[in-house]
Amino acid sequence: MQELTSPHALRNEIQSLLVQNGIDSDCFVEMLDYTIELFETQGLGTDYYGYHNINHELEVTYVTMLAANRDTINEFTIDDLKYLYVAALFHDFDPQKSVDKPHEQNVIKFISSDKKLRRLLDDAKIDIEIIKVLIHRTTYPWRDRWREDAEIQIMECFKNSTIAKNDTIFQDHVMYLGSYLSVIDRLGGYSLGDFSKAMDMAKMNAHALGWKPSLMVKRAVEYFEELLGNESDMSKMILRILPKPMRKNFFDTVLSFMKLRQQEIRIQADVAYENLKLLPTIENTKTRRNPEFIKSLHSIFKELPKPLQFEGDDFEESIKNMDTILTTLRLDTPDGEIIGFAKGGALEEYKLRTEITDENYGKKNTIFLEPIALKRGYWGLKGGSEMRHMFVMLAHAKKYKYMTSFALRDVVKGRINKENAEFVVQFDPERWDYYRVKLEQTI
Repeated sequence: MQELTSPHALRNEIQSLLVQNGIDSDCFVEMLDYTIELFETQGLGTDYYGYHNINHELEVTYVTMLAANRDTINEFTIDDLKYLYVAALFHDFDPQKSVDKPHEQNVIKFISSDKKLRRLLDDAKIDIEIIKVLIHRTTYPWRDRWREDAEIQIMECFKNSTIAKNDTIFQDHVMYLGSYLSVIDRLGGYSLGDFSKAMDMAKMNAHALGWKPSLMVKRAVEYFEELLGNESDMSKMILRILPKPMRKNFFDTVLSFMKLRQQEIRIQADVAYENLKLLPTIENTKTRRNPEFIKSLHSIFKELPKPLQFEGDDFEESIKNMDTILTTLRLDTPDGEIIGFAKGGALEEYKLRTEITDENYGKKNTIFLEPIALKRGYWGLKGGSEMRHMFVMLAHAKKYKYMTSFALRDVVKGRINKENAEFVVQFDPERWDYYRVKLEQTI
């Protein structure tokens, strides 16, 4: 199976599927190119480190058309495919998002008001109210108040539709199409690559939604259990239709996350029963120049989400540089297995986001703490906070007056009273903010 790793490759495959399905009007290809243009111009292209970017939109569209193209789904008409195609293309386009997870109402508002899209829908003879229904049906989770709110909106759309207003059988069919799209939306991307792709997707999702790292694997397992449990009939039908390599990708991913979750629970139990001890350590010069030591740190570093990877190109030199403050977390003894580290240096040594203007830059009074790195399975066991405390003591000993870093917004709020922390710059949608503390108040 061909690897689809770029919007360009996905676009070409989608266009090919359109032709195979007899959807050959120019307006449908124009919609495809317009979607890519919109995501790129709104900062939601390949450079956006969030789950709901252009790749996700095109992956959902590709898998939607690929599965619907199979002879097994005989009840899908060519008009059904047209509606599924348009809804998939635009289902997550929320240009004013304040969080990564799109708000369906914002998506509906956009497709209702964008003049170019309305012209393309008219050319395609698409009833926009049916597109709205399909997008509302992708609401996740589909239960409780989320479902209730979506169903109220869906009934309004049906009332306003010229082709569905008085046709309950057709309305039920549209809801079936919406269920199909909703499941594709959640499993499609995980069928298009191996577990390393799936882990990248999970890290993007966790980072963009502002989850604590300790929750990522747990919530991934819950996500798959809900998908395969609560919507098992539709999930089984779609997975049965997809090509065998895609089915294998999906189930390998599910099993791999479950194994990681079991490993996390085992580690938590070992720490709780004191079978494992987490020991923050200051490393000597000789150790910091050891290639195997550097290699082990770098492997942990690579587990961080990409926006949290600082000094990537100069990682080895930064470890060897004794002006860099470095603390590690080892298992049981000072020379035990390394499971995490905290490092940082003078603020002036870092190139931070362009939105950041730090009043202390150039004064050489501020240490920048890079995001703490831990092996998967060891988050949430307080090893990170112990490394951070040791880092702060070393920074204070080096006469730094301030420390800056990035942390989740809720974490920074918790430090405002405890450490007199202050926000310097806040970032949405990820809510991973740049903050400052005065060091003598943290000792």
